[in-house]
Amino acid sequence: MIQTIPVPPVPPTAPIPQGILIPDGPPAGAMIAVVVIVAVIVAGFVFWPLVRAYARRIEGKSLDPGLVNEIGQLRARVAELEESNHRLQELEERVDFSERLLAQGREALPANRKEAN
Repeated sequence: MIQTIPVPPVPPTAPIPQGILIPDGPPAGAMIAVVVIVAVIVAGFVFWPLVRAYARRIEGKSLDPGLVNEIGQLRARVAELEESNHRLQELEERVDFSERLLAQGREALPANRKEAN
């Protein structure tokens, strides 16, 4: 014969004391504050170089004296090139005029030869 051992009954659970809180996780307000702080820090890292460059531009410190000198030299060179461009256009007009005169002379030359014969 098989004997079965009786299982004892499950004891009742103890009541939760009223003065102790069971943590369910951090409160929602704390999580929002952490997200806002992290967002501000990330935005600071991202926008700091842009803000610094803009501030330098406002102050006028962004131009290196060597660059200012080079810009002045380049502007002088551009002015020289514009002047030489004007002179080149003038020379082109003179060459065109000379070519037209020579062409008229050549056209008139055979007519004079025929009249002379």
